[in-house]
Amino acid sequence: MQSVVVTGVSTGIGWGITKILIQNGYRVFGSVRKTQDAERLQSEFGETFVPLIFDVTDEEMVHAAARQVRDQLNGETLFGLVNNAGVAVPAPLAHMPIDEFRTQMEINLTGQLIVTQAFLPLLGMDRSLKGKPGRLINMSSTSGKRGAPFVGAYVTSKHALEGMSETLRIELMLYGIDVIIIGPGAVATPIWDKGEQADLTKYQHTEYVEAARKFQKYMVEDGRKGLPSEKIGEVVLHALTTSKPRVRYPVVPNMLKNWIIPMLLPKRYVDRLIAKGLGFRK
Repeated sequence: MQSVVVTGVSTGIGWGITKILIQNGYRVFGSVRKTQDAERLQSEFGETFVPLIFDVTDEEMVHAAARQVRDQLNGETLFGLVNNAGVAVPAPLAHMPIDEFRTQMEINLTGQLIVTQAFLPLLGMDRSLKGKPGRLINMSSTSGKRGAPFVGAYVTSKHALEGMSETLRIELMLYGIDVIIIGPGAVATPIWDKGEQADLTKYQHTEYVEAARKFQKYMVEDGRKGLPSEKIGEVVLHALTTSKPRVRYPVVPNMLKNWIIPMLLPKRYVDRLIAKGLGFRK
């Protein structure tokens, strides 16, 4: 049985990826931060789900988890690593507390490199292991290719993650380890409940607060109409198994309207449309 490590599997996209992989005969080592989540998922998915308890920013815990996985691979390579864990901290960048910005970068970027470094030997950098090199899947977003207001720290982290992935894809050719980016659009997950509860009162004194509330409402409504998380799991499965994977897979509802056309239009034109919708321009 082939094994895949997936980070951030307690809910949402990570849960959907885990479900699809297990349904297709893979063993999933899934990371969570809470013991109760580990127990719940183990009960839900059965013995082909192995929980790993760590925070992606904690190097010691991540490397301990990598040793745990190595022990269970019995000298074989890991089939895949899916860097999925991440958070979104909303704020206008002009007023965002720097410690919150640092936290966003630490989780969504530095944490991804911590996990990658810990598991690269199992993907094939350790040449003593048997089997073909595995694949590294980095979970980006539409925000990895274009900006959006009030989620600037998240956008920054995803742009940086895509740059890191581009570099890793070249560097890891030495070991035959491929690197693939998945870029979801709106996905119907519990993250939108958190988004709806995000406290914007700290920006009450700024000129952005009304536009931010308007944008928050739009994002939550749009997100709840998004793709099921299992759809992302299906794309991850394809990226892990196809003989000739693309370097990047956008997975966006209403692709023509929400991805293809906006990416083809001049950026300043799109900027003006967004600004007008937020009341920045008359």
